[in-house]
Amino acid sequence: MSLTQSEQKALVGKYAIDKLIEQKRFFSGMKIGLGTGSTAMPAVERLSERIKDGTLSDIKAVATSFQTTIACENLGIPVFSMNAKEIGGHLDLAIDGADEIDPEKRLIKGGGGALLIEKIVAYNADSFVIVADQSKDVSSIGTGFAVPVEIVAEARVTVTQALEKLGATCVLRQGVRKAGPVITDNGNLILDILWKEIPDAAEMENEINRIVGVVENGFFCKNTPTVFIAREDGSVIER
Repeated sequence: MSLTQSEQKALVGKYAIDKLIEQKRFFSGMKIGLGTGSTAMPAVERLSERIKDGTLSDIKAVATSFQTTIACENLGIPVFSMNAKEIGGHLDLAIDGADEIDPEKRLIKGGGGALLIEKIVAYNADSFVIVADQSKDVSSIGTGFAVPVEIVAEARVTVTQALEKLGATCVLRQGVRKAGPVITDNGNLILDILWKEIPDAAEMENEINRIVGVVENGFFCKNTPTVFIAREDGSVIER
């Protein structure tokens, strides 16, 4: 058996939800953050199924994007903001995908443009879980998949100059089927950045956020996740 990337994503989303329930790390009454993207969506769908079959109840979700909010609405999953009284700015669990994962479980996230809310959710959750296909499992991050940096539009040139001083090359992300740059759910622009030499991801997460005009960046190093990775052979590893 050799699973395609899409099949791996479907497998790992379902597997992670069921495994967390089996391990009693996911149970009724929890406040849960739900991620964005093609790997997070199967997990959202599986959550809906486990609510409908009665395994889970009284789940309160915080969605990380318009994409996830709409999916939850269509699937009947109650959605709240982080500021809602029912959530109180804190989550029991957050489940999301990742663009790259290194051996120390440091991440690049934000390929879908939702990095700001994804980080708010991930960094305010007691437990953080990542689901991924095997292509996301890499030896190092920062030189392969571009790290997104969400910026205020007026700071585009000054932030680019500051990032270049940190050794990065920068490209303004352009829209697909839209003229001009991508506009995030928060009304900002995204710079996609890469290094020629492997950067210290944890250090760069802090350094980039010190630049005036940066809203957030796609290095996720401060809440080490549990990671579920699906393989071509149909197995799923947890680490």
